[in-house]
Amino acid sequence: MMKVLVVIAHPHQDSFNYAILDRLKLGLQRAGHSVDVQDLYASGFDPVLRGEELAALQQGHLSADVDSEQSRIKAAEGLIFIYPLWWFDRPAMLKGWCDRVLTQGFAFQYDDLGVTGLLPCRKAMVIVTSGGSEAELIDLGAGKEQLLLPMTAGTLGYCGIPEVEGHVYFSVSMASAPLRAEMLGEVEALGAGF
Repeated sequence: MMKVLVVIAHPHQDSFNYAILDRLKLGLQRAGHSVDVQDLYASGFDPVLRGEELAALQQGHLSADVDSEQSRIKAAEGLIFIYPLWWFDRPAMLKGWCDRVLTQGFAFQYDDLGVTGLLPCRKAMVIVTSGGSEAELIDLGAGKEQLLLPMTAGTLGYCGIPEVEGHVYFSVSMASAPLRAEMLGEVEALGAGF
């Protein structure tokens, strides 16, 4: 059993992303995990890293909201992110959370040998929804692995999480009710198997 921090980044609580959150939580809880949810939009998290904050970070000073987010990560053994695919990447809200929260000295460190990931979490999962079909995105040069790479390898892997898995649900905006139900069943199983 683990404590799992789930970060969701979608502005509409009636979206399919929230249906995913609900079913994922069921699966996680069925497996005996405790779940902490950080809803970035609902919480009013400020995603903008400003110059004065960056200067303070370089002096070792964290803002209260970043300190709180880092404490939640420290308390978690697993991290899960749920978000829609916007412009082949995560929403700016989540990108800004990564920029502000995953700071040098907390999430990673540079030394003579290069970068060392520091996040204490054992594993992570990324769940992405796409309005477009997989075929459309492949035609544009972005298959599933390319779409996941910025978050799975470029962020979580870079920060030292040894086990990171990614899942993309395509054509969500056009999916029939039975297909959505099938997707949600898979998500619940992912939570139970996390």
